[in-house]
Amino acid sequence: MTKINDIFGKDLTVLNVGLASMAKSVSDQGVKVIDLDWQPPKAGIPRLRTTKSGVSMDAANQEVVSRIKGGKAVLVGMGIARAVIPGMHDHMILHAGPPIEWGRMCGPTRGAVMGALIYEGLAQDEEEAVKLVESGTIEFSPCHHHHAVGPMAGVVSPSMPVFILENKTFGNRAYCTQNEGLGKVLRYGGMGPEVYARLKWMETDLYPTLDRALQTLPNGIDIKSLIAQAMHMGDECHNRNRAATSLFLRAIGPALARTNKDNEVLAKVIEFIDRNDHFFLNLSMPAGKAMLEAAEGVEGSTIVTVMARNGTDFGIRLASMPERWFTAPAGKVQGLYF
Repeated sequence: MTKINDIFGKDLTVLNVGLASMAKSVSDQGVKVIDLDWQPPKAGIPRLRTTKSGVSMDAANQEVVSRIKGGKAVLVGMGIARAVIPGMHDHMILHAGPPIEWGRMCGPTRGAVMGALIYEGLAQDEEEAVKLVESGTIEFSPCHHHHAVGPMAGVVSPSMPVFILENKTFGNRAYCTQNEGLGKVLRYGGMGPEVYARLKWMETDLYPTLDRALQTLPNGIDIKSLIAQAMHMGDECHNRNRAATSLFLRAIGPALARTNKDNEVLAKVIEFIDRNDHFFLNLSMPAGKAMLEAAEGVEGSTIVTVMARNGTDFGIRLASMPERWFTAPAGKVQGLYF
């Protein structure tokens, strides 16, 4: 048998199966290349196009796409998490990504959990929060198990106000907290008096002001339509939401004025939304959730309806298997760091 070291001492001939550009990159190094003219068969292979039970994957995927395209996500109201999110209770914390226990959570997620417990009044400080978690009193559950979503750490605690998005085509609902803005915030694992003060203001001032306005809009606010408009204005509705946030403020503005009870509170609410370009993110995410979740439960579909991470694990779920997570270690983000 030829030893691996012997191979590197001989002239090599490379067999390229695939893109011609790959063969060129090798030949540019002075290596002989045999370029095999081959491509996957255009006609479908039966075992890859039907399930074991004979369900057509193509037909299933067409049904899923039809449901997604036919969805209409509308902001219909707001509420307190414990009162409106299915399965939520006073000792539950929802989080981003697939299921995870406290011992495997990354730093920012742990910070967000501790901060949420302090905000809730269940702990006085970080040390008490850790003891409470380690006592087993707190139940952790993924947002996606409760028709909810959350940016970054994704933490939702019982007292937090949430937006309620309804898919008017199929009747299902999705939920998300209000966006805190950038900087030292809970969703990044930020803790401290200023974080808790902002969360309390969002609970006592921002939420009631928006909720009163929404209650006067019988048709709600068509978030899918705002997303479509914002994309034509340069947003992608995840990392850039400037146009979408502005469109939302225009849509709810008259109702805010008509239901106003305190000019100073209203001014602060408008300023908060205006200065937080990411405010709309917490509307576009549940809008996507509401439209994708309606497409779940279609046997044979290979379309992904959930992609989520929590800093430790990355997971996906398929339209055909909405209760099952497929997970892998979350990779380190390659990007610009401050």
